Amino acid sequence: MPVRLVLSLAAGLSLWLAFPGYNLWWMAYIGIGALALATAQVGVGRGLGLGLVAGMAYFVPLLSWTGIFVGSLPWLALSVLEALYIAALGAVCGYLQREGVRPLSVALAWVLSELARSTTPFGGFPWGRVAFSQADAPLLGVASWLGTPGVTFVAALVGALGALAVERTLRRPGSPAPGAPPHDPPRTRPGWWVAPVAAASAVGLLLAPLLIPRPVDGEPLQVLGIQGNVPEMTLEFNAQRRAVLDNHAATTLHAAQLVDDGELPPPDVVLWPENSSDIDPLRNADAAAVINEAVTAVGVPLIVGAVLSEPLDHVSNVSLLYLPGEGAVDRYVKQRPVPFAEYIPYRDFFRMFSDKVDLVARDFVAGEETGVMSVPLPGGDLALGIAICFEVVVDDLMRENVLGGAEVLFVPTNNATFGFTDESEQQLAASRVKAVELSRPVVHISTVGVSGLVMPDGSVHEGTELFTRDIISGAVPRRTELTLAARLGPWPERVALLALGVSLLGTVLRRRNS
Repeated sequence: MPVRLVLSLAAGLSLWLAFPGYNLWWMAYIGIGALALATAQVGVGRGLGLGLVAGMAYFVPLLSWTGIFVGSLPWLALSVLEALYIAALGAVCGYLQREGVRPLSVALAWVLSELARSTTPFGGFPWGRVAFSQADAPLLGVASWLGTPGVTFVAALVGALGALAVERTLRRPGSPAPGAPPHDPPRTRPGWWVAPVAAASAVGLLLAPLLIPRPVDGEPLQVLGIQGNVPEMTLEFNAQRRAVLDNHAATTLHAAQLVDDGELPPPDVVLWPENSSDIDPLRNADAAAVINEAVTAVGVPLIVGAVLSEPLDHVSNVSLLYLPGEGAVDRYVKQRPVPFAEYIPYRDFFRMFSDKVDLVARDFVAGEETGVMSVPLPGGDLALGIAICFEVVVDDLMRENVLGGAEVLFVPTNNATFGFTDESEQQLAASRVKAVELSRPVVHISTVGVSGLVMPDGSVHEGTELFTRDIISGAVPRRTELTLAARLGPWPERVALLALGVSLLGTVLRRRNS
């Protein structure tokens, strides 16, 4: 058990290091392989404990940004919750791996573990899925075939095959049997070929997705993204709501001047991030005037991230479409507000543990309509798919945008409350995976960075730095072709669920009859 505990700890830390900002994507395979080895032949109970150790080592450092301004309790509570899913994964692996490492079972268990924590409780927390560590990995192309769950599956299979190769190598099949005299000739066991075949299969699985095409063609759309920055890097940045709005307006006016001077190409659309106007511009004439001045200056449609004081006793996180001379003509309301950040479930109960729940004075309501917005352009309307901040990691929302006709995806976000942490880079990595999965460019614009234009092949153009004022200008392709992943939707996860269920049932029946 001491060796297995070390392996589990190393597994979690390796998975953490695979993500931005260390970005050692190959460490994900080492982490998964180490946990597979640790849970082989241990049973359910010890597998549960070893999985919990790995989960804590994984999520405590990965999610440290969640406590940057609100203290350690919310951070550690979320980390423990997420670690419980890895504990359950360890229990499943411990049960199925009675005779040794079973790569397919491990990979299926990873997919189902991530499905569970992406949907439960309160809608789930899909952050930190293995696939989101693979934005620079050779197997990223799998996303266009099997989606984010498919990338996790292949990554887990690569890691578990490596674990199988290590396990069979350490068994030393050509060595003397235990207790045999030293002068006895070695007895070769059947299956000596398993280790090299497993290792070769892992390498093949890792490299083969490089052959999957990632098209980037399409009619160009010239976009202008505004990263206006905030006056103060604290949880209370919204206390300077007017300054945040003014920053984005002033940066837009500067961009308009650069366009007039020929230093920037004329944009087709201008995009502001989430929370760029936390003063409700539909109810505050001053805020509306500032935004309309910016719209008039650029002379093209402008999408503004705003907070509206509606419905009664609640607020809404929205993206508003402004047109020159017309004002706000359309909106998208965030469909998945973040629990404990944008709304507090069971507020009275959780207040017993922390008064931080009252930092969210009014709960955000959830929108009910898809994020596809029709933006009028001279050459024809643009179908723009919007996913606000956290929604970029929600599979069904991003997919519904594309199935609804979105040619370009837009992720407006606000990272001001997470300081100089890895949260912004982790979120941009998720946009990169989604760009490949859906074969759409993703215009990823933050109030404070990092921002960038993500191409359908996952590459990033016009990347920005944290806590700077910047202008993102470039062309992205308008695309309509649907990937296999978009067509399959949730079916890869359903098949994984069925396959793991059959494996568990078969194992139970076999052991009862043995």
